[in-house]
Amino acid sequence: MRMKGKSGRGAKSKGASKGSGSALGGAGGQRDLTVRLKTARSKKPSSQRWLERQLNDPYVSAAKRAGYRSRAAYKLIEIDDKHRFLKSGGRVVDLGAAPGGWSQVAAERVQSIGGRGQVIAIDILDMEPLAGVQSATKDFMEDGAEDWLRAQLKGGGADVVLSDMAASTVGHAKTDHLRIMMLAEAAAHFAGDVLAPGGAFLCKVFQGGTERDLLDFLKQRFSAVRHVKPPASRADSAELYVLATGFKGRG
Repeated sequence: MRMKGKSGRGAKSKGASKGSGSALGGAGGQRDLTVRLKTARSKKPSSQRWLERQLNDPYVSAAKRAGYRSRAAYKLIEIDDKHRFLKSGGRVVDLGAAPGGWSQVAAERVQSIGGRGQVIAIDILDMEPLAGVQSATKDFMEDGAEDWLRAQLKGGGADVVLSDMAASTVGHAKTDHLRIMMLAEAAAHFAGDVLAPGGAFLCKVFQGGTERDLLDFLKQRFSAVRHVKPPASRADSAELYVLATGFKGRG
């Protein structure tokens, strides 16, 4: 299965609103004007709508201003602002990391740029270098990937495994959902092999009725498992995140 890449606790996230959980804060993060595109004959209506949504999305604008590689960075900021699992000095593995928005946030929050923490980004796609991030063009599901990763990690284990991956779609809703959940389950099993005791796992899933196997697996291995949907995740999307904390260890 081919995976698609997605695409700090610093000044960039200080505007978070306590009421909404949004990393954009109040009106200062919103665009004043709505941008509408003239309909072009060469563009399909769906493409037209996507372009208009991107141009009017405050998270897209904020990501550009802050230097993040994708709007998805704000999903991780908002989730971690609430649950606080990215800690200074932590060791983080980002699966399906390209183009690198989540890796950027992780590097800021664990302070890997200053050498305290560590961030390893893995994707089958090449990724442009990022400060404080060790990237590898690799399939995490290939034989030997866990052994390779443990050899790279300080102390041989990770404190956090992140996955904002989505499987390539084929246009059939049930098939696409199954492919996405298979990828999420593969990421969970990988996390179970590389996490240190007490570690955390954050993974993107989609609502669709086949999450039970994944949740059962996580509840056996983690002290707490919850669904989270940050404000940056579009309200009309079936996208959710599963956050599992307090890894009990491989024994």
